[in-house]
Amino acid sequence: MSAFLYRLGRFAYRRRRVVAALWLALLVATGIGGATLAGDPEESFDIPGTESMAALQLLQERFPEVAPDGATARVVFAAPAGQSLQDPTHQETVTRTVAALNAMPQTAGATDPFQMQTVSPDGRIAYSEVTYEVQLPDNAEEHLTDAVAAAREAGLTVEFSGDVLVPEIEQSTGELVGLIVAAVVLVLTFGSLLAAGMPLLNAFIGIGVTISAISIGTGVIGLSSFTPTLALMLGLALAIDYSLFILSRYRHELRIGREGEEAMGRAIGTAGSAVVFAGLTVVIALTGLSVVNIPMLTEIGLAAAFSVVMSVFIALTMLPALCGFAGRRILGGRIPGLRDRDPESDEGRPGVGARWARLVTRRPVPVLVLAAAGMIALAVPALDMRLGMPDDGSMSPETTQRRAYDLLAEGFGPGFNGPLIVMVDTAGVADPQGAADQVHQVVGELATAMPPALNQAGGTAAITVIP
Repeated sequence: MSAFLYRLGRFAYRRRRVVAALWLALLVATGIGGATLAGDPEESFDIPGTESMAALQLLQERFPEVAPDGATARVVFAAPAGQSLQDPTHQETVTRTVAALNAMPQTAGATDPFQMQTVSPDGRIAYSEVTYEVQLPDNAEEHLTDAVAAAREAGLTVEFSGDVLVPEIEQSTGELVGLIVAAVVLVLTFGSLLAAGMPLLNAFIGIGVTISAISIGTGVIGLSSFTPTLALMLGLALAIDYSLFILSRYRHELRIGREGEEAMGRAIGTAGSAVVFAGLTVVIALTGLSVVNIPMLTEIGLAAAFSVVMSVFIALTMLPALCGFAGRRILGGRIPGLRDRDPESDEGRPGVGARWARLVTRRPVPVLVLAAAGMIALAVPALDMRLGMPDDGSMSPETTQRRAYDLLAEGFGPGFNGPLIVMVDTAGVADPQGAADQVHQVVGELATAMPPALNQAGGTAAITVIP
């Protein structure tokens, strides 16, 4: 491996124009492909083989009427404290609002809370279910706001939720902050803007190719919108990290008097071997996500593994080409006030890294004990960690979805926002209704269970359970 990498480093350094042209051509090609071939992300979280998926598939197959293709919304009404929506004035306001909801564009229908008995026991809170003819109705939130404006003006609290509302996704600045920190560390490490800029440039090219390729994948095989996230973070981190290893070794080889091509060959043959080993380790770990058999996690793991592979390739090829263009200037451009010292040199006082390494090797047992204690302390909060899928209850209290969630919990109980659906397959049973009633009786002893609903063919029953 070292001999092969040695020859690769020399070749990339010597044929730098060809190597750089190939990488730039790949960047342009994937960029154009990503811009023209990218498709809409698929937001499914299927877990094959689980009871939940079996129940959901049964529901979709045998109850198509309760699994509409269009979007849905839930409009929640609340009367002022101490009042009831069953007051004639408030009831008339709610009825007019439901009529306005039914009149919205692309609406299939909106239920009347008083006819459907979706009013809380104290009469203060009620809700209307709105279904749409399409999955992505135009200006749905704006139409909902206009339809309930009169009810709000009349003194009622009206909030809404549902998949028709697209939550605002805050743009993360984590990657930008990470790049700034990486740039500062590189400048402090090398004491040179030119040397510090090469790993960053390498990372930009590598992550550009990676994300563009993943975008192409969304149009070819269908990927979720979460897929590029881990690939972006790992691509930036590892491309910088791996380039830093090799560049540090290359600068050392130049300082001890080796010619540029030979210095790069030795740097790739030594530090590059560590990069390949580290990269393969991460790739194996990420591809291992496919073992749990969750398609979404498999996509994320494979995309991130591809990002790591690209980080290794670009560190082994594009970096030598960039160093070939820079020549011995990679040792120059020092920033005043920052030392540009070879960490492998014995000249002068040992650096912080060397002193730390000697301390650890002289006192391995105390260091090991302290490290273990620190890791245990950091792991203690995991004992109180609660896992679950995000819903409207995890949104900001300023959002209408969260306010609707809280109103429903207040009026109908905390479990109302997390109903369970029990599917009863009664195909081949002589008395389907009796079998469904028997299951309903058993489940009803544990939680609030709605009466079973049989599908039109009579072979399946659905029971809604409120925990």
